[in-house]
Amino acid sequence: MTQIQSYKDLLIWQKGISLVKYVYLLCEKLPKDEMFGLQSQMKRAAISIPSNIAEGYGRNYSQNYIQFLRMARGSLLELETQLIISRELKLVGKELFQKVQGLIIEENKMLNAFIKSISKQE
Repeated sequence: MTQIQSYKDLLIWQKGISLVKYVYLLCEKLPKDEMFGLQSQMKRAAISIPSNIAEGYGRNYSQNYIQFLRMARGSLLELETQLIISRELKLVGKELFQKVQGLIIEENKMLNAFIKSISKQE
């Protein structure tokens, strides 16, 4: 088992980066008139997920880290809501929706488990 030496070694951060890439691919498919609407919101929410994981890692106190992980989870749920809206409006295809939805579900489970494990260490 490898030692965690950086936030970049965390699987939840790596999955967050992967999610950002898929959200950008999804946003390319959205109509141009959504550039300042859903597209902008989705990109911001997606970027916030690994960013908060990284920022929390940089804090030397686990309660601060947990707070940043909770913010990442909030951004994840915000992104999921925006994804559902884009699907309901038929702005995104079923296949891409399912791929991003699957990544969101996986990231949510991982964040919940990580928060729980850090909480137990206190």
